[in-house]
Amino acid sequence: MKNLSTLLLTCLFFTACSPLKNNVNPNTNFSTKQKSLRKANILNNKGVDAYRQKNYRLAISYYQQSITIKESVLGTEDLNTATSYNNLGLIYKQTREYQKALAYLTKALHIRERTLGKNNSSTAESYNNLGTLHATMGELNKAVALTGQTIKIKQNIIQREQADMAISYTNLAVLDEIQGKNQQAISNHKKALKINKRIFGEEHDITQNNYKHIAQLYFATQEYEQARSYASHIIKEEKINLKDIHVLEDKGH
Repeated sequence: MKNLSTLLLTCLFFTACSPLKNNVNPNTNFSTKQKSLRKANILNNKGVDAYRQKNYRLAISYYQQSITIKESVLGTEDLNTATSYNNLGLIYKQTREYQKALAYLTKALHIRERTLGKNNSSTAESYNNLGTLHATMGELNKAVALTGQTIKIKQNIIQREQADMAISYTNLAVLDEIQGKNQQAISNHKKALKINKRIFGEEHDITQNNYKHIAQLYFATQEYEQARSYASHIIKEEKINLKDIHVLEDKGH
């Protein structure tokens, strides 16, 4: 168990997230609220710099000052406040004040979940940070569960991004078709098909639509063997006239 704990701690240590800086608007025409928030962000960023220099006590002081202002100006449920909670939690982890670290990292997680939802990279970051903390505390079951949740969220994000990419490939392919660039259209439809098969499976309507477009394009370019190959994956034959492909293929010989 000791070797497993050491291995897990080593792996998680290198993937733990670092404190984050806030953007500071250089504009000088601020309201009182904006001036206060700007000061809070500057203090947060000074805390990040102190953290990187391993001056943890100074970093804690900066973060605490930043949080006091943010809670007053933005409230305790704002994402900007959550960033400072997260940063302070990471500092307390470094100083081995684990209960304080747990309290602040948990606050950050709850705000991010409520505001951004579970399938968000910032929420995944919070799960990861809590996972590394529990691993450091020797609570391996909790660490594994939280790290597993991190992976699940990241997989969902990747899948969503890939699905969006497939839509873009399909849109580009349609534009290629309109311009008569059939070979480019086929190439882009195939890229969309590869992604959609992996995400949705062979029988999903989105994947089937990719097969349909590719078969029709090969049919239009008189590449009948290829047309028949892609058309054979189409479950509902009414989506494309398979008979026409076979007849025209025969005429071509």
